[in-house]
Amino acid sequence: MNIILTTLNAKFIHTNLALRCLKAYAEPEYSPLITEYTIKDPTFNIVADLYQKKPEIVGFSCYIWNIEETIKVIKILKTVDPSITIILGGPEVSYDTNVWLRQVKEIDYIVVGEGEHSFKELLNFLHNKQSLKDVPGVAYVQDDKFILNTLPPKLDLRESPTPYRFEEDIPNLSKRIVYIETSRGCPFSCQFCLSSIEVGVRYFNRDKVKEDIRFLMTNGAKTIKFVDRTFNISRSYAMEMFQFLIDEHQPGVVFQFEITADIMRPEVIQFLNENAPAGLFRFEIGVQSTNDLTNELVKRRQNFEKLKRTVTMVKSGGKIDQHLDLIAGLPEEDYDSFRRTFNEVFEMRPEELQLGFLKLLRGTGLRVEAEKYGYVYVDQAPYEIFSNNVLTFDDILRIKQVEDVLEKYWNAHRMDRTLEYLFDQIFETPFDFFQQFGTFWEERNWSKIGHQLEDLYTRLNAFLESVENLSLPIIQSVMKLDYLSKQKFQPRKPWWENDMTKEVQSNLYSQLVMNPSIAGAEFVELQLNERELYKQTFITPISLCIDSYKQGIIKEKEGYLLSTFGINNAPHFSFIEK
Repeated sequence: MNIILTTLNAKFIHTNLALRCLKAYAEPEYSPLITEYTIKDPTFNIVADLYQKKPEIVGFSCYIWNIEETIKVIKILKTVDPSITIILGGPEVSYDTNVWLRQVKEIDYIVVGEGEHSFKELLNFLHNKQSLKDVPGVAYVQDDKFILNTLPPKLDLRESPTPYRFEEDIPNLSKRIVYIETSRGCPFSCQFCLSSIEVGVRYFNRDKVKEDIRFLMTNGAKTIKFVDRTFNISRSYAMEMFQFLIDEHQPGVVFQFEITADIMRPEVIQFLNENAPAGLFRFEIGVQSTNDLTNELVKRRQNFEKLKRTVTMVKSGGKIDQHLDLIAGLPEEDYDSFRRTFNEVFEMRPEELQLGFLKLLRGTGLRVEAEKYGYVYVDQAPYEIFSNNVLTFDDILRIKQVEDVLEKYWNAHRMDRTLEYLFDQIFETPFDFFQQFGTFWEERNWSKIGHQLEDLYTRLNAFLESVENLSLPIIQSVMKLDYLSKQKFQPRKPWWENDMTKEVQSNLYSQLVMNPSIAGAEFVELQLNERELYKQTFITPISLCIDSYKQGIIKEKEGYLLSTFGINNAPHFSFIEK
């Protein structure tokens, strides 16, 4: 039989590890073909491509981000060829399987939970090698009766075949994120997360994992992301893997982990700060909330002070970027409480702060208790909430405005000095800046259009012009410095309008040719000739002292900023007094 394993990934760069695990386990008896699409691929094109491959069996890997499009594909595919057997699996369909089978008649079977063994046994049945009732962990409808066969025992992961060495994957290893798992399960019980349902943590064979990582690096993998729910739950295991990755890493490779920050020991962080090459590791840390009552209600054990210690120590080492997550909409966290959560977490200045919104996933404890907390949501993926007993829909819309500008301005790190100045001097808290700017942004419908770098500056400038009691020339000067620091060459059309006459500009250049010392001793040392001066420099009025700025101090002083490009990777800044 011709067997296809498929899914709709969020983007091309993502790969589906589940499909590869199924394929590895099915071999050598069966040889499924893996075919991946994205959720932006037209439905008809996906169906046409699958149909032309003449499959007899198609298995779909289903998640909250692709289930709606997947169902469309299934319905059309089954229409054009009713003989195709449709099998679904994945976290989105492993719960409420009766509902899925009743609502989507085109589904023939659903593989529930950990699917490798069940899928292979189902293939055995479809090849007339065993009875359907003997296939574990499979749900189906027979004679209008819903049937879920007994779930199989958990796999012995130490004996699992590798899913990382398929020849067809090798050409794209350098272009995509490679997902790898060294364990399954989670020791925690967070009621908003599907991982809490599986009790205990199981590990793959360490030596096999190391050999797989060597293989991936040798064949061009650049970004390897561990999908372990808590990579550092075993300190000895985490230390062994960190040491291995440090010892054997190759230039340009980045490893990403989800860690639980409040259980990471200081000596582990010290080891990483002292031994890890800069940029080799990236940590993702789920904070979600700093509200103690909220964490207690969702059964989330978290020591925020220890978490802060970890994040601060890692940041001080300067070796590892950190991505922290928050969830708006958790029980008993109203707008003011979430504002406190945001500010307490933002105070640590993570390289990225992701602001997400609660989704009542099928199978989670919080979905079961939705009525208790007054949750209003639509029972359709991604199951994001609209409100609860302490958070209105208006509150959620306001927080979404924060999310929009947070992503574009802070996470993109396009103007860090400017933002820090605004946080410190103008707005009461970072959250208040993002909220006020986000509301301003939304009122002008900017969320519906694209943005170049210059647009982000002009839009922030427009917002700041509407804010009372601030020194706009100082802030605009910091913005100019942030903008110019990102340029590799002399900018042809900066974000601000021309604020110098040609006569003033010509006069300044004439003075620089005659007496370069007016721009300082460091500029003199550059030894630019007249041609280089005109080709590699840029002059603009500025209202702050550059020497103080370089020391992190914003001090008002009228003059001109002279930016010199092409000397090093970053431009050289000099100051010319008026």
